[in-house]
Amino acid sequence: MKQLIVITGASSGIGAAMAKAFSAKGHPLLLLARRTEPMQALELENSLCVSVDVTDGEAIKTAIASAVEKFGPVGGLINNAGVMLLGQADTQDPAEWAQMLNINVMGVLNGIHAVLADMKARKTGTIINVSSIAGRKTFPNHAAYCATKFAVHALTENIREEVAMDDVRLVTIAPGAVETALLSHTTSEEIKAGYQEWKEFMGGVIEPTAVADAALFAFEQPQSVCVREIVLAPTRQQP
Repeated sequence: MKQLIVITGASSGIGAAMAKAFSAKGHPLLLLARRTEPMQALELENSLCVSVDVTDGEAIKTAIASAVEKFGPVGGLINNAGVMLLGQADTQDPAEWAQMLNINVMGVLNGIHAVLADMKARKTGTIINVSSIAGRKTFPNHAAYCATKFAVHALTENIREEVAMDDVRLVTIAPGAVETALLSHTTSEEIKAGYQEWKEFMGGVIEPTAVADAALFAFEQPQSVCVREIVLAPTRQQP
């Protein structure tokens, strides 16, 4: 059996596409999200679906322990769970900032904390963190969201340097506009309408499968090769 892959936020969008892509390559999976039904509906072979809030580090560790017992050590962790709540800094509810920081940053760190020590001890392993182009440049109405994604870029590169001599790889994948339900979390109807107009202006956005293919490409490189960052977006996306 191939290496166990753990995917957070696996119930829809990019996470579900990642699950299908790695399953098609014969990997057993631990799929984590708040809702188990959509993950189970994927009907993927050798998959374990667990309801987990990524802000709960102990719950992540417990789920991983059960998967390791069944499938063996974690070969790859994909930190994909995230939320995008757009708004102006002077009017947005600060509770939305806290939610994004907890899920987008602490959730990633919790996942890393759950697997990194074992990967270092075994001198192998790959952690892929799904960030965003908003982790490389700023956008209107994105201040807090950009802050979380800039953090993902920084922590990924920082830890990559720390564990490079342990032969553990850390990869940042930074998609631009993708066809997912992520925008639906935003509460401002005006911002959502403007974002939709932007997507239409570009003539459409990339599908989650493109992001999954990028993750698979990075993972399938020899362990001695670390694809540090992949940035992908619709060709017509300018910023």
